[in-house]
Amino acid sequence: MAASTRREPRLALVVGVAAVVVVIAGVVLLGGRSRPAASTSPSAAAAASGPARPTLVTPSGPPASAGASAPSAGPSGSSASGFVLVGAGDIASCASDGDEATAKLLDSLDGTVFTLGDNAYERGTKDEFERCYGPTWGRELARTRPTPGNHEYGTRDAAPYFRYFGAAAGEPGEGWYAYDAGPWRVYVLNSNCADVGGCDNGSAQERWLRSDLAANPRACVLAMWHHPLFSSGEHGNNPITRPLWQDLYDAGADLILNGHDHTYERFAPQTPTGGLDPDRGIVETVVGTGGRSHYPFPIIRDNSLVRDNTTWGVLRLVLSDGSWSFQFLPVAGGKFTDSGTGTCH
Repeated sequence: MAASTRREPRLALVVGVAAVVVVIAGVVLLGGRSRPAASTSPSAAAAASGPARPTLVTPSGPPASAGASAPSAGPSGSSASGFVLVGAGDIASCASDGDEATAKLLDSLDGTVFTLGDNAYERGTKDEFERCYGPTWGRELARTRPTPGNHEYGTRDAAPYFRYFGAAAGEPGEGWYAYDAGPWRVYVLNSNCADVGGCDNGSAQERWLRSDLAANPRACVLAMWHHPLFSSGEHGNNPITRPLWQDLYDAGADLILNGHDHTYERFAPQTPTGGLDPDRGIVETVVGTGGRSHYPFPIIRDNSLVRDNTTWGVLRLVLSDGSWSFQFLPVAGGKFTDSGTGTCH
């Protein structure tokens, strides 16, 4: 995401039910802290809502309380109910206290931590990783599966990112990798396409993804990267990763997680071209709520079901055999939450 001092800036399937999109407008304060150059600068988070649309997903379960803890999971992320993942994107800035608030949430949650890029603002330097990310989300380094964002590439080749996370970040110059999460296959991809030889058909990353999907077929597949193909946030839709979406869609993938826009937004199951597809579509969720700031919703995109731009927090996923559940957990004082369950294709 572009740097700015102003702002940085299924699920239970129900056929024939209409959902009303709830959008909350609010004000977010970027508070300073004892880390360098802290200041308090208020930023208004604007939101817009579109008309109610037919939906194939509905939230389920009780609302999450701020800072709620989750069922116990071991270091590998596995629990009695499934493999647990917790995380968000757009995280650490020495000019914001939001990352400390979300880090406190992580302190109370077991499972594997994921990031969705823009881990250390503003340029992903060694110093920013050490002084801004390290004291907060860095507390979870030993159990973190990271994703690179565009701010990491504010420093040449995102070298500090690869050094900080080590082997967990994948090969330097690539940044994509895959791992098994119980019965699921998880793909971490690099949407900084120009920096890694592209994301188009025939690119090294796209060939690797297509090959791994064929070599490791799974009934349940999750992928994550930084720039969302679909977003109602300030950055909007980014078609650069459509070929990767297409490969995942062709393989029957179920979920995609992104950051980049500093919002929370969940979409109905879609095709790579944005068509509603309750049978084979992928559910995309933008979770840019790691703590940096919030963005407005200038244009509400088709199939957007739930969105919020007032609350920092993390997404907790439980990946089970043939199904999943999710819950957005807000930081202390946060009012927004979202939860539900779904089955794999």
